[in-house]
Amino acid sequence: MKKRLFAAGAAVTAVVAAAALAAPATAAPASPATAVSVPSSPVQKVRSGERVDAGDGYTIWLTREGKHWTGPDGFEQFRSVVDGNLDLSRPALSHQGEGTFHSGVYGGPEAAGRVEVTDAEGRVTRATLLQLPGRPGWGVWYAHTAPSDRDVSVAFYAQDGRLLVELPAMDV
Repeated sequence: MKKRLFAAGAAVTAVVAAAALAAPATAAPASPATAVSVPSSPVQKVRSGERVDAGDGYTIWLTREGKHWTGPDGFEQFRSVVDGNLDLSRPALSHQGEGTFHSGVYGGPEAAGRVEVTDAEGRVTRATLLQLPGRPGWGVWYAHTAPSDRDVSVAFYAQDGRLLVELPAMDV
């Protein structure tokens, strides 16, 4: 289990995490004569308790209490959004990582634009975003990255492209 950072605005707090899910969102490039339709929201809406296959043996689901996930080992894990550790009055981001699988909680008063995971070699992976219906003020992100001996950084952006919170890579 690795220790990860949890950021809420300018405050940074250590959190302990374990596993996460991911499947990077990709789009086919448009030809010059073809217009590409951009979805109105980058967030996939899921029902409470709806299990999402995040790839490589990971499953993730959301409830009003927070993020739940299992990895290939089948061990169920949980990250609360109601225990007071997530200040949704400002941009917030957490990261749980296990090998090449990364996930966490994002939230705050602004609508999410994207979450990106950057490895030590500079490769950027755009995370998949999940959220319960309505606007609860938080959601879950997950991504799979290339294998690396070093940690990743994670960044949370608003829909207008502004960086809201960044968790720098930690030396491991």
